[in-house]
Amino acid sequence: MSSLVLVTGGAGFVGSHVVDELVERGDRVRVLDSLLPGAHGRRPDYLNPEAEYVWGDVRDPEIARAALRGADAVSHQAAMVGLGLDLGDIADYVSHNCLGTATLLGAMHDAGFAGRLVLASSMVVYGEGRYECELDGIASAPPRSLDDLRQGRFDPICPECGRALRPAAVSETAPADPRNVYAATKLHQEHLAAAFSREAGARATFLRYHNVYEPRMPRDTPYSGVAATFRSALERDDAPAVFEDGKQLRDFVHVRDVALANRLALDAPPGVDGAFNVASGQPRAVGDMARELSRVVAGPAPRVTGEFRRGDVRHVFASIDRARVELGYEPRVDFAAGLADFATASLR
Repeated sequence: MSSLVLVTGGAGFVGSHVVDELVERGDRVRVLDSLLPGAHGRRPDYLNPEAEYVWGDVRDPEIARAALRGADAVSHQAAMVGLGLDLGDIADYVSHNCLGTATLLGAMHDAGFAGRLVLASSMVVYGEGRYECELDGIASAPPRSLDDLRQGRFDPICPECGRALRPAAVSETAPADPRNVYAATKLHQEHLAAAFSREAGARATFLRYHNVYEPRMPRDTPYSGVAATFRSALERDDAPAVFEDGKQLRDFVHVRDVALANRLALDAPPGVDGAFNVASGQPRAVGDMARELSRVVAGPAPRVTGEFRRGDVRHVFASIDRARVELGYEPRVDFAAGLADFATASLR
């Protein structure tokens, strides 16, 4: 008999693609999703009819236990996302992300679960990415000061010598340094899952997603991400507004590659645990992505605003060496083709 995989948040942008990937390879899939209004204006029309759906909140212990019944593996995608810049939202982030994860883990403990847990984490746990100084070597970039940002000094400098730092790919061994509320909750989710893994003897894998894009992204919500924000502007025939100077580096990864990474992590043999970057392995400037989107749809050129958000980091892009070696992960979606598809498809 095929495995039963519980996918929390399986009606969401990423979670629904995980569901599709697992159904396609023959798994039985059960989805637990609360259809959180911040992510869904209505029930999505792309839901896979081959999956079983439980509509409820993972923070409810009874619902979590019922959804988990008979599951051989869990893909935990449910979360409240966004930067969490307004501390007025801090309790909501902690409740959805930390309490939700704790409640799910408690239900798994009650069920004697000893299978594989795959947790959707994020590159935001790193804070700034990896930097190198030509004089001092690998350097830790301190948080950017408000005065520097206001003066348009966006790139971090070496805390030892004051020279400009050169960004480099960040690996999973980099120390965590969450710099906003959302990032703090994602790291806490990893810690909770690791504690459960040690106590229960279960296997836990944390997939640190980088900047995910694809047409199922919601528009104009905290769940949108920068790619969907640019798309929405272009649909209004507005110039995409690019923060800072547009030269900040990110790694844009197609959601189908994220779904592939989830499948590979669920299949990983014992001993393949811990954190893995899920990305394309090809850093790109945010401004360049905006320009490419504008070019594909023959829309207005991006407008570089110089504006900034205190919770943003300057450069963060991934090394995917560990995922390649231990999971067999290799991105399948070419950036140009994926972006062209994203640029012309309707957002929800």
